[in-house]
Amino acid sequence: PMVELRKLDRGDAALYQEIRLEALEGHLESFGARLEDESSKALDEVGQRLDRSAVFGVFDGDVLAGVAGWYAMPGAKQAHRGALWGMYVRPGHRHRGIGKMLVDQVIDDATGTVEQMHLSVVVGNTAAMGLYKSTGFTSYGVEPHAAKIGDTYVDEVLMVRPLP
Repeated sequence: PMVELRKLDRGDAALYQEIRLEALEGHLESFGARLEDESSKALDEVGQRLDRSAVFGVFDGDVLAGVAGWYAMPGAKQAHRGALWGMYVRPGHRHRGIGKMLVDQVIDDATGTVEQMHLSVVVGNTAAMGLYKSTGFTSYGVEPHAAKIGDTYVDEVLMVRPLP
């Protein structure tokens, strides 16, 4: 079946909030945000965030199957760098190319605005590492203790991809 890829906006706030909370509940270690912070956001705030951001979604019918976003890093000395964030594909929609569609869209959208795209992925997340490597990202290091959840530290692989 055909899927639709498009930029999300205010009208998608409820669907985006639903998938974002699902991602955090199931994979808290993979995201910088905290579940309690995200779940307390009003839909109007979520909608405003979508309107001012580059967040893309893949729809399978009425279901938001996956999301990913990017931003240009702030500050004059960092403005040549972008960051891919919030990547998540729902379990029932994985292994169908949706993740690759989202990464390709982020790269396409960022090309001409930034010179390179950065991301981080939790050590041991081999599926995500494989996806990112297949789309041109290479690892350049590991950040130990990049996040702390309770008493547990999470290390992250740092990856980069030059843009045309």
